[in-house]
Amino acid sequence: MSRIRETFARLQAEGRVALMPYLTVGFPERESTLELVPALEAAGASLFELGVPFSDPLADGATIQRSTQRALQNGITLADCLATTARLRERGVRAPLLLMGYFNPLLRFGIERACRELAAAGGDGWIIPDMPPEESAELQAAATNHGLDMIMFVAPTTPEPRIAEIAARASGFIYVVSLTGVTGERQSMAANLGEVLQRVRRHTDLPLVVGFGISRPEHVAEVARLADGAIVGSALLAHLEQLPPDRLVPGAAAFVQQLLGT
Repeated sequence: MSRIRETFARLQAEGRVALMPYLTVGFPERESTLELVPALEAAGASLFELGVPFSDPLADGATIQRSTQRALQNGITLADCLATTARLRERGVRAPLLLMGYFNPLLRFGIERACRELAAAGGDGWIIPDMPPEESAELQAAATNHGLDMIMFVAPTTPEPRIAEIAARASGFIYVVSLTGVTGERQSMAANLGEVLQRVRRHTDLPLVVGFGISRPEHVAEVARLADGAIVGSALLAHLEQLPPDRLVPGAAAFVQQLLGT
């Protein structure tokens, strides 16, 4: 059983929602991720989406763009993200670790090499927002060959036949985009989120994880009633931006505990 599947099975048995923080690797400082991930895991986070910095993050709003620019200034590359994954495993992190990034750096690095090195580092899969399902065959084959999951996206505007196609290709879980637009904090969840999740559920038994706009404890609680997991990115990064260096790790852990109501 994969680490992702085991995690969701355990949480389902315990009646808990998965909280999946998004952290840009190398933000705010080059080594910050190595301290943040273990602390957030101890605070209750179940999986991690580790962002690979890229100069044109087209799916991301201003907060993640700022974090990406800072990480690039800190010299972070895809190779550094793979090395960070391995170092997190060396530090005892047990939660699933997925690299989220855009396709260009991965293509330049080499698809087969990237999958081989991610698996060797102890990573669990890829989240590639600009990878259309019909163009994903090479990456999907390499990922499968190395025991990695390929996370696919479904949006509120995705037609029913395309949901079926995406679900047939996906593994690990389905990333359900809660609203149209880019990432960023929102005041409330989309009114039609339940309907979107029902449409996706008709086509898959994979866990459904909701992302985009989740920023408050009540958002996580709402997702817990409807889906299997919640991704929190921009709200967490914005919180990190406000913390002094000596409060970065405990402040981030407290934020995760607040989101989970623990």
